[in-house]
Amino acid sequence: MARIRKGDQVKVIAGKDKGVEGKVINVLENDRVIVEGVNRVQKHTRAGQTGAEGGIITAEAAIHVSNIMLVVDADGGKTTTKVGSGVIDGKKTRISRKTGKEI
Repeated sequence: MARIRKGDQVKVIAGKDKGVEGKVINVLENDRVIVEGVNRVQKHTRAGQTGAEGGIITAEAAIHVSNIMLVVDADGGKTTTKVGSGVIDGKKTRISRKTGKEI
């Protein structure tokens, strides 16, 4: 079961963007994720034959899953938490380790 999924709200806990919160755009292989507004890099592109313009594009690059932490709503505020797994009503689900509630 994946601990971090597409659409989750996460906070960066290590690296040059430490402390930044964002939404997971994509989960990649090798335990890497792309987070909105985090680890932005500049790519230099050539003009294509189909009329696409060349230039410098700023886009998000992948970050390792160990450098992010899930953010959940708890008691009217937001808090970071580890993700555990448990069985609720016969289904395996993700559970917040801090609050004990289903994510």
